[in-house]
Amino acid sequence: MKLNEQVIRELPKTDLHLHLDGSLRIGTLLELAREQQVELPSDTEAGMLELVFKERYQNLTEYLTGFQYTVAVLQDTESLERVSFELMEDNIREGVRYIEVRFAPHLHIRPGLEFKDVLLAVDRGLRRAADQYNQSIEAIREGEEPPFAYGIIVCALRKFEPVYSDYYRQLYEIHQFSTQKEVFQMAAMELARAAVRVRDEFGIPVIGFDLAGDEMGYPAIDFKAAYDFVHRNFMKKTVHAGEAYGPESIFQAITELHADRIGHGNYLFATDMIRSNDIRDKQAYVDRLSQYIADRRITIEVCLSSNMQTIPTLNHITDHSFGKMKENRLSCSLCTDNRLVSRTSVSRELELAIKHFPFTVHQLKDMLVYGFKRSFFFGPYTRKRRYVRQNIDYLEKVLARHRIMDDSLPLED
Repeated sequence: MKLNEQVIRELPKTDLHLHLDGSLRIGTLLELAREQQVELPSDTEAGMLELVFKERYQNLTEYLTGFQYTVAVLQDTESLERVSFELMEDNIREGVRYIEVRFAPHLHIRPGLEFKDVLLAVDRGLRRAADQYNQSIEAIREGEEPPFAYGIIVCALRKFEPVYSDYYRQLYEIHQFSTQKEVFQMAAMELARAAVRVRDEFGIPVIGFDLAGDEMGYPAIDFKAAYDFVHRNFMKKTVHAGEAYGPESIFQAITELHADRIGHGNYLFATDMIRSNDIRDKQAYVDRLSQYIADRRITIEVCLSSNMQTIPTLNHITDHSFGKMKENRLSCSLCTDNRLVSRTSVSRELELAIKHFPFTVHQLKDMLVYGFKRSFFFGPYTRKRRYVRQNIDYLEKVLARHRIMDDSLPLED
């Protein structure tokens, strides 16, 4: 039997690379903007899609400009809780069993709203939606299906323009740094300390630390101190790398920042993107790097739609390096990145992958399971093992119910 939309929806899925402020419902964005008197380029969904959330961008920097509007309506706990609830609900409705929601708390801090307030609000929204559905679905209550679960990843920022946050502007003014880069390094360290403190004192599932923003001119090694701190405090780590820079960025993320996963990694195999003159044999460098990633099972958080929007050289989805990642047997998990900005869902990313890259049933199962196995699941390892097993068993049940046992996986037209 062929895969169709219904089967894909039923499959247990994950989203390990999911930005809260890039995944609002567009109707919610418009509503909050009206209530808070935030000026948008358009007051209609069609207008925002045409002017801001486009199908293609010239580069990553242009792609990120839309966040000035989404962040602007998320400056209080009520809004943060609401969009978190809706995001969890949107994923649940398409069969995504586990999500890791990431965002930069710095962009929401203001007088009277501290790190812990922001994180508590996001956790409340996510937990309320997960509890509501876990308690209302009989198959979950009876243990016949795995429950919906989540974790929170906090993002340090390589660079963001002042329009995005008063926090960074004030930090710059108070300390009178000689360079803007120092502002973001200090902010990253403050975030690292706050994330560990809130996790330990309040039991919030702050499961990971990330570095986001434009890579160009802001190498990962500049944020080594913050990553060393979370590493020493047993927090998992992911890094945006190879999204807008070459293999060297991925190498730094792994070796200097102890990355457990890599966000995007699109330029992993791009020898023409290597800039160091010390690397004489560029192909050998890429081969060894990809082999190391494969051997260590460092999972790549693949975001097909997002990369197609921001990388002009990708003329067709088959040009994406995901094909080479599959050939090299890398651990990959399909992710949305930003459900609103990239106009996508986990189901759509899965459909795109199966349609344009050859898949067997075995490969499909491996990729779905990688998402659960390589998650930063909050709590004891024994509980994570049980949860992974629940999802593996349910995956087998869904495939058997729809008699999907062929070697190849054609999509239903």
